[in-house]
Amino acid sequence: MIVHHTMENGFEYLEIRNDSATAKIALQGAHLFYYARHGDAPLLWVSRTSAFEAGEAIRGGVPLCWPWFGQHQYNTELPQHGFARTARFEQVGATETEGATSVTFCLRASAESMLVFPYAFELQYTVRVAQTLTLELTTYNRDSRAFSLTQALHSYFAVSNIANIHVTGLEGLDYIDYVNAQRREHQDGSVVIAQEVDRVYEGVVSPVVLVDATRCIGITNTGSRSVVVWNPWIEKGTRMRAMEPTGYRSMLCIESANALCDARTIAPEQHHTLTAVISSTIL
Repeated sequence: MIVHHTMENGFEYLEIRNDSATAKIALQGAHLFYYARHGDAPLLWVSRTSAFEAGEAIRGGVPLCWPWFGQHQYNTELPQHGFARTARFEQVGATETEGATSVTFCLRASAESMLVFPYAFELQYTVRVAQTLTLELTTYNRDSRAFSLTQALHSYFAVSNIANIHVTGLEGLDYIDYVNAQRREHQDGSVVIAQEVDRVYEGVVSPVVLVDATRCIGITNTGSRSVVVWNPWIEKGTRMRAMEPTGYRSMLCIESANALCDARTIAPEQHHTLTAVISSTIL
């Protein structure tokens, strides 16, 4: 079942229910902000102080960072993480079975988008809600020129406590450390979080697993060889918009990405798909 909801302020979202799970997706940014299998705790973290308002990005869930990740390469006055996360998407398709529901959204180039990304494009995003969660973001080049992009599925995962978790699947890889002047570092052992972390891991080919006290969350990516791990910790968290003062304790971002040297160039009439399959195992 797919139900369309409109909040009192006009903010619109879809609620998806089937025999496996429930999900909620805003039309603004095609932003998935809730997913839970029946009987399980929510998989995604959302700040209790986040606004659900037109033009304001939701703090939490899975924002779409597109067509650039982080700051724009040449113009730092442009929106952080691109414009897709606050753009209104159109729902263009849906399929339903008893245990799985897929919904597809679309964003196309406009006069407004041409001002900051001067290419004709079509961005399609399919969310499949089942026992596992599948996110598929496809960029079509509708222009006569090739263009390059960086992007991410900026997933905020809910955790019992940041002190309880570690992340596997990144052992032995190099990463760029944005907390420490973009130094190149090497990951020895699993990732633990005891301070602000902002890293882009390179050459990722294995599934990444977030191991918590009560469950494991597995993320398997295709069309990607970079993964971002981010937690703002205390000081930065207090400076951020719509971030609870203690929110850092209950979330960790593990982002399926095409970042830095994993940027993709798409030729005219070609496309690129970034896919994340997210599973959860109760311990």
